[in-house]
Amino acid sequence: MLNIVLFGPPGAGKGTQSQKLIARYNLVHLSTGDLLRAQIAQGTDLGIRAKKLMDEGLLVPDEVVIGMIDNALQDNPNAGGFIFDGFPRTVPQARSLDELLAKHDEKINCMIALEVGEEELVKRLLERGKTSGRPDDQDESKIRRRVTVYNTETAQVAGYYAEQKKFHALNGIGEIESIFGQICGLIDKHKPAAAETPAEATKEVKA
Repeated sequence: MLNIVLFGPPGAGKGTQSQKLIARYNLVHLSTGDLLRAQIAQGTDLGIRAKKLMDEGLLVPDEVVIGMIDNALQDNPNAGGFIFDGFPRTVPQARSLDELLAKHDEKINCMIALEVGEEELVKRLLERGKTSGRPDDQDESKIRRRVTVYNTETAQVAGYYAEQKKFHALNGIGEIESIFGQICGLIDKHKPAAAETPAEATKEVKA
């Protein structure tokens, strides 16, 4: 399997690149926010526990989130791998994720962070706010706060993966296809030999 951690501040284009990577490498998108909402909607034990904590204004503990990720791994045995979105955000979370993946004889292959300057991010998000309807895309102070939080979190986790020689930063400004090509170039250096893309598999069969 191919397992990627993709980071990028709000407005960096991470969502666009995620969808392209999912299609190219047959990955399952794992967003902790989506997982939480799904587990709560399904009324699972983890979902009930998470909802109770959230209703009390408390943070959902890492072990609950890891449990949800574990369920997702087991529910997608035919996936080519996973793209982790917004998780891990701390070094303890990164360690817990490594431990979980090891139980499945898997590992994180690489972490890629899209880098975009704060002023460009503010410009992009304010523009997006004109159509997104999201209040946090329309308030410059909130946008800058989100960027600061992201930078703080990424610095911690980036160091963890850098020690494993798995961290890569890319300039997130440019043509979408050009950035996508650079991301794929990095991923292809880290992916397991068996982790073919659908296009590669087709090419091999034709040959």
